[in-house]
Amino acid sequence: MRKLRIGMSQINVTVGDFAGNTQKILKAITEARALGVDLVTFPELAICGYPPEDLLFKPQFIEQNLRCLEEIAKQTSKLTAVVGFVDAKEDIYNAAAIINDGKLIDVYHKIYLPNYGVFDENRYFQAGRECPVYIIGGVGVGVNICEDIWYEAGPATAQAYAGAEVIVNISSSPYHAGKRDFRERMLGTRAADNVAIVAYNNLVGGQDELVFDGNSMVLNEKGELIARGKQFEEDLIVVDLDVESVFRTRLHDPRWRKEALLLREQPWRTAKIMVSELPSAAPKPALPIRRSEVRGLPGEVYDALVLGTHDYILKNGFEKVVIGISGGIDSSLVATIAADALGAANVIGVSMPSRYSSAGSISDAELLARSLGIKHINIPIDKVFQAYLETLADHFRDTKPNVTEENIQARIRGNILMALSNKFGWLAFTTGNKSEMATGYTTLYGDMAGGFAVIKDVPKTLVYQLARYRNSLSDREIIPSSVIDKVPSAELRPEQKDIDSLPPYDLLDPVLTAYVEEDRSVEQIIGAGFEEKVVKKAARLVDASEYKRRQSPPGIKITPRAFGRDRRLPITNRFKGC
Repeated sequence: MRKLRIGMSQINVTVGDFAGNTQKILKAITEARALGVDLVTFPELAICGYPPEDLLFKPQFIEQNLRCLEEIAKQTSKLTAVVGFVDAKEDIYNAAAIINDGKLIDVYHKIYLPNYGVFDENRYFQAGRECPVYIIGGVGVGVNICEDIWYEAGPATAQAYAGAEVIVNISSSPYHAGKRDFRERMLGTRAADNVAIVAYNNLVGGQDELVFDGNSMVLNEKGELIARGKQFEEDLIVVDLDVESVFRTRLHDPRWRKEALLLREQPWRTAKIMVSELPSAAPKPALPIRRSEVRGLPGEVYDALVLGTHDYILKNGFEKVVIGISGGIDSSLVATIAADALGAANVIGVSMPSRYSSAGSISDAELLARSLGIKHINIPIDKVFQAYLETLADHFRDTKPNVTEENIQARIRGNILMALSNKFGWLAFTTGNKSEMATGYTTLYGDMAGGFAVIKDVPKTLVYQLARYRNSLSDREIIPSSVIDKVPSAELRPEQKDIDSLPPYDLLDPVLTAYVEEDRSVEQIIGAGFEEKVVKKAARLVDASEYKRRQSPPGIKITPRAFGRDRRLPITNRFKGC
């Protein structure tokens, strides 16, 4: 019976950390060899990290990545490795090195280069033109990279018809809510359509605004999931692939046999390349089935936020963060995520009450800090606010208080947080959510002042779900129920409520999803049954706030279309969606 033992190394790398990334790869190779693995794989661009962006224009960056590949190749005795790297020939390519027993056997170049959403690969790479089949231990293996497998008639199909029984896809596919299920269905379809085992090896970890969820998996030739790696954690998934089953299934599939015989015209050259002819002779004890549980929503979103926060802070050399905690739901959730990601000792919560802060909000902030075990600082802002008012009194004479006085308070708080950040080297977190960012319900250089915006892509309604979810994980209340139950308010003027300026969030968020993420027109959204007044107001606020969003700090992407690289609009723009 023909089998192939594969090990998929789901590692957390950092862009440009060649020494650290190489050590992780070498460590995984050693572990895989000890487990009797025939083929060990690593994610897309594992050596240099993903996405490297304009670092690819630096020749020394590419040269260092190639030197690391040489070092890795020397350590591949007694197995085959597939490693993602940047190849440099007449141009540069997003590539996979096929290495066996210390030698570089071949290089596969990614064929489909994504150029949408957060992806800009056409800016950097040339597309490949060949999709070989590698004979590894007597088994036909097709290797391709990330986007290549998303196309129905793509490289995986060409490789299967050319003799590949196993399709290995190395990937760096970023997370957003709902993508895991969609990805798994797609991979199952590719496996079943091509009557081939699909081994999908994804990256894990945070890189700036992106989070990679891991969740590497193996699906058999019927499209059934047979192994799954961990979500949001490093993992080595070792699986014995029953290649003989692929042969039997193909024999009983006349459709596949006829199409393979005809071998429909393909735009890429296919060839068979010998890597290792004979399977390993060493006896291998049977492996237990690896099928890690998945959290589902909203738990996986929470895990993504924790991992993205952890990696952004540590990979950028920070140790501690400072957060303004008001007693509201947004700052409470951000502080909780930070404590889970970094440890309570590395989170400082700062309350900055004013004359408009309610007693309930002040006590809720204190209660949250005690619940999390974080350091709590109290800095009232009324004296500073009064000094502003007195300084501007002559200039503001004969005018009525308006949003100006509200924004002064927000900017005082922003200045205090940035002063603490500068003095002690703490990174300041902002606490605005996606609903606020969409509508501009936020203050430039005030509550937008900071180095990282943890929940900038989290709609307000999801903020509440995440708070309740986090409380459900503990045997005690982490985020006080009084915080979750209170009516949202910025508390910048007497009796202020968010609904004075915005529609209720349960009405607003679906409209924002339709307008921002789906690009539906105002007329289409109203036609779908949403209230005309709500839709027109939401669209007007979104259109007017692009200049604010351009100045926001980076934050974690968790929706299919986040503000920033996912959605690029001019600020100077006379086209209005309403």
